[in-house]
Amino acid sequence: MTTLLVIAKAPVAGRVKTRLTPPFLAEEAAALAEASLVDTLAAVLAAPARRRVLVLDGVPGDWLPAGIEVVPQSDGRLDERLAAAFAQCAGPAVLVGMDTPQLTPELLAPALAPDAWQGCDAWFGPAVDGGFWALGLAAPDPALLRGVPMSVPETGAVQRERLTNAGLAVRDLPLLRDVDTAHDAELVAADAPGSRFAAALARLTPAGVR
Repeated sequence: MTTLLVIAKAPVAGRVKTRLTPPFLAEEAAALAEASLVDTLAAVLAAPARRRVLVLDGVPGDWLPAGIEVVPQSDGRLDERLAAAFAQCAGPAVLVGMDTPQLTPELLAPALAPDAWQGCDAWFGPAVDGGFWALGLAAPDPALLRGVPMSVPETGAVQRERLTNAGLAVRDLPLLRDVDTAHDAELVAADAPGSRFAAALARLTPAGVR
């Protein structure tokens, strides 16, 4: 079976979701980040996987559910940290971030099905902002990620091209929206009204984002 990786920062005020401040306070942005991470981990726990691993920058808190392994993130740029996360995997692995609380086992299902790697070397989950929310590799090779420019509009295109240029057969997962801005937060919460993230946003903004 496939290993599921979640790369995340511990939800500490001032260190996560800084693009949400303003309109939110740092503590509020951290509360939204925690809810997003908890939703993500719940989806990962409900999905079929050989291992479920949180690759964490920071210290686990009481938000961490049972059944999730925790390993520290490596140092370096984001591409290097993603590469290092894949380097820890001996077999097929799928990596997701903490910015898509609308994640469900159903969205991950194609990449985790028994036949997910038949005729397929990589799974790619594009994000609305031009990045990617998921990346799966049948044979994790850190070189496929190192040097890819991160957090820019062309991140996803460059990463997917890296895969195809390596001769890999790539299949796509659905397009999802990352939570980067307050506007993103409202749209994602509306898309996943039963999520912890939506509830956290409603508590902070009963009359909408200020």
